[in-house]
Amino acid sequence: MLGVDTVVALDQAVYGKPADRGQAESTLRALAGASHRVLSGICLIYGPPARGDARTAVATTTVRFRALDEPTLDWYLDAGEWRERAGGYAIQGRGGALVESIEGDYLNVVGLPVAALLDLEPGLLRGR
Repeated sequence: MLGVDTVVALDQAVYGKPADRGQAESTLRALAGASHRVLSGICLIYGPPARGDARTAVATTTVRFRALDEPTLDWYLDAGEWRERAGGYAIQGRGGALVESIEGDYLNVVGLPVAALLDLEPGLLRGR
């Protein structure tokens, strides 16, 4: 069994999935022109969960957003891509236009940190 969840952290504030457009707008305004961290927690469980054979990891990627003007912010929010996305953006879609730079694992920002998963269980490549 594999479980992964992702949050975005800016200083001491933590952003999950915005509940509505207003919350998405507030989150994106906070991230605009700043660097934030994308953190994904991974838990890989073998066999019955009660057995306790679990491996865990955290993947961290730093993302820097461009400064966002009103037309760009409206363009992004109107598309609705912010729904069900930690931090209110999807880097693999229109959200890529909001990003200035990235340090670390791009796939972590997408939502599945493959490198960290393979570090937990290298046998996945061999079909364990």
